[in-house]
Amino acid sequence: MLGDAAACQQVQTLLNALYLRLESGLPLEMAEIDQEIRMGGSAAGTGVRNGDQLEMFKGGRVEIKTRKKLIEPRTEAQKSYVKSLFSNELGFGIGPAGTGKTYLAVAVAVNMFIEGKVDKIILSRPAVEAGEKLGFLPGDMKEKVDPYMQPLYDALGDFLPGKQLAKLIEDKKIEIAPLAFMRGRTLSNAFVVLDEAQNATTMQMKMFLTRLGKGSRMVVTGDRTQIDLQRGQVSGLHDAERLLKGIDKISFNYFTAKDVVRHPLVAKIIEAYEADDS
Repeated sequence: MLGDAAACQQVQTLLNALYLRLESGLPLEMAEIDQEIRMGGSAAGTGVRNGDQLEMFKGGRVEIKTRKKLIEPRTEAQKSYVKSLFSNELGFGIGPAGTGKTYLAVAVAVNMFIEGKVDKIILSRPAVEAGEKLGFLPGDMKEKVDPYMQPLYDALGDFLPGKQLAKLIEDKKIEIAPLAFMRGRTLSNAFVVLDEAQNATTMQMKMFLTRLGKGSRMVVTGDRTQIDLQRGQVSGLHDAERLLKGIDKISFNYFTAKDVVRHPLVAKIIEAYEADDS
């Protein structure tokens, strides 16, 4: 192999990582190749599958088993995030769009549900845009708020067969509701995810976090750069981060543009905006 020795070593590391994915039976499409290039060949890890629902290999690979497919976090930040969700009763995932914060949280929720570790899944988001216009939208309350919850339905649809998902929602084993609907409830033996938490006010965040009941786990995800609250309102995600850091069994995981798993251009767009902000 010709060229600079360091560059040759990087190419060799990348090729080894791609071969390892193939040998392990893992998918190898353009998204995986792009991810390996951006991570310098470190995303694949090493090891052999043994069928456990969550496996941590020498090299750091993590796998989450769901009804429809096996989910593999691709970056080191994503791996640390998933490990922390299994280890802690309350976890925060903070970073830009496209980094898998919500997707992986829902995957862990489904995994723990099908393993019998929780009795139900509750997914929530602040319906900020709906707050002003809800009464003018057609349909009943469910029809009014469902468009704001659609990303959560999409994630669930990736992990559970359609008929089973519909049945679980009908039986209220899976609930998808706006944050305002959480008031007054105690959420026991449930896996609870609050998405788009940067749009929760301080009082809403406190209300949500104090719903945590016996046998439950909570995950809070958000992007501090996309706050849609009215001017003068403080983001509850900001306050929670400031007040809760250092408390045992509460984890904080952070993502950057390097962790974006959407189209490669998304990472470049985020980096451009971050550079402009700084």
